[in-house]
Amino acid sequence: LFLLKLLLALLDVLTGNEPLTILPLTSEMEEAAIKAHYKICDRLKLEKKQRRMCRRDPGVAETLMEAISMSALECQYQFRFERWNCTLEGRYRASLLKRGFKETAFLYAISSAGLTHAMAKACSAGRMERCTCDEAPDLENREAWQWGGCGDNLKYSNKFVKEFLGRKPNKDLRARVDFHNNLVGMKVIKAGVETTCKCHGVSGSCTVRTCWRQLSPFHEIGKQLKQKYETSLKVGSTTNEATGEGDISPPKKSIPGHSDQIPRTTDLVYIDDSPSFCMMSRYSPGTSGRKCYKDKNCDSICCGRGHNTQSRVVTRPCQCQVRWCCYVECKQCTQREEVYTCKD
Repeated sequence: LFLLKLLLALLDVLTGNEPLTILPLTSEMEEAAIKAHYKICDRLKLEKKQRRMCRRDPGVAETLMEAISMSALECQYQFRFERWNCTLEGRYRASLLKRGFKETAFLYAISSAGLTHAMAKACSAGRMERCTCDEAPDLENREAWQWGGCGDNLKYSNKFVKEFLGRKPNKDLRARVDFHNNLVGMKVIKAGVETTCKCHGVSGSCTVRTCWRQLSPFHEIGKQLKQKYETSLKVGSTTNEATGEGDISPPKKSIPGHSDQIPRTTDLVYIDDSPSFCMMSRYSPGTSGRKCYKDKNCDSICCGRGHNTQSRVVTRPCQCQVRWCCYVECKQCTQREEVYTCKD
């Protein structure tokens, strides 16, 4: 937002006859940009240390907002066919975050993954003052590779996110579970890094390749975390006799239907059994009136209450063709479709 304001301010003072030089910012414009940046950091309701980290680099606030939006949208996409569809309006989000449900585990993991992904991309896009492209010197000259392009800077991103989220807690089980799930999100990002290469040479021969490291699309990250949500493990707490610190472990009492498997560092974990999310509660608005798909999820989402069927006529573009030059011509097709919604 503050960058947009700066751009508009610059446009206001240009006449169109200026030489092609980079205009220096005036002290007034710099001060206005800093104030706008600080305002965004304050509005995010961060802890003291996080707010300080946000303020020290103008690109951080923008990246945090991008990460929050990206994570929320991906959560809603991954759970769009389920009873809990990642409804995050104020009171529902606050109540969820107070409990250690498997849904809460997913929220922590997707949030840390979103921030890690957004920060690495912001570095390579030149939006940060304290980082730039990933240089990855370990890839130089391997198999006639030349380091080039602009790799996503996961090294800086991981360092920033770990500092932003704080140190590993020792005693409180809930805090340790949240910290564990944050790390799971970051590890999924790291595991998805790929080396992308472009060939150079006469007539397309690949005598030399320019390579850089690139993160997986965030949709792929969301898909992997959703799979981890499906296989998440319920845990309890034990004390490490050697260090006196608390450890995450299977519950002390065996729970029917739950595995006693010791959680790995890549598993999502939780401590509280989730509610059904069928009826309105402090955790969700329930599924009454929710749209469902008859042969896909109506039975599950509607919780046995059945569903209503409505018929409606819709008009959509169809039989579209590209015309020279340069537009798409479509016909308008009318069809009747049925919409299914859960009964109260």
